[in-house]
Amino acid sequence: MSNPIPFKRVLSAVLAAFLLTLTGCVDEPTPAAIEPEVANIAQAPATEAVEPTVPAAEPVAERREEQQRIVLAQANPAPASGRFQLGTHYERLPAAQGTSSSPNLIEVAEVFWYGCPHCYTFDPYLENWRENLPDDVSFVRIPAVWAEPLKVHARAFYAAEALNLSAELHTSIFREIHINRNGLDSQAALTEFFARHGVEALAFNAAYNSFAVNTKMNRAEELGRRYRIASVPTVIINGKYTTDAGMAGSYEELMVLIDELVAMERAGG
Repeated sequence: MSNPIPFKRVLSAVLAAFLLTLTGCVDEPTPAAIEPEVANIAQAPATEAVEPTVPAAEPVAERREEQQRIVLAQANPAPASGRFQLGTHYERLPAAQGTSSSPNLIEVAEVFWYGCPHCYTFDPYLENWRENLPDDVSFVRIPAVWAEPLKVHARAFYAAEALNLSAELHTSIFREIHINRNGLDSQAALTEFFARHGVEALAFNAAYNSFAVNTKMNRAEELGRRYRIASVPTVIINGKYTTDAGMAGSYEELMVLIDELVAMERAGG
């Protein structure tokens, strides 16, 4: 009459073993947690079904080490003075963009708009800085073109380039807008302005609507997207770093930061 007790224990063991086969994706109980009779039945199949996982740990560790080496290799060097920090005073673009300058030159580009008062204030700083431009540095301007009023001024900028009058007229356009309060917001207004500076209307209109200017307008739009331009003035160093006076702290600090980012690029940054 003592047979019923072991039978219940055996039945329990069989049920436990069956449940283990249904719940293989969760943590399994260890044999020590099962009563001796149950362990003898359930432990053997579970042991045979589980493959050792230790050998798989070595490739995982190797992959992590490789990832760490890649991160270290891609780490940004800091500007020399330590005054400026990535993410605070300047940003790095997700992918470096091609520049319009020779590959052996470090390009500093300003995205601007003639109608922007901040661009007008910043312009003398850039002009003074350009006077002592290092031989391995190229400076270019890129007009912003994200809205129609900006496109009119961008065409004026490129038309002046086509007429070889950029050096003469760049500052004059700024002053006409911000000092004389003449918005130069139409082709007709620009035609009259250029005429006052010795350019016949026919020559200006031909340049304003030329294929060369249209091509440069398309390029400016493309660069604005690639550089993720959301405000002006914005400075881009060698197609990699973007910054502005707000991030740097002031126009004076921005000029210092530009020099430090150029030096960082020169050193292989």
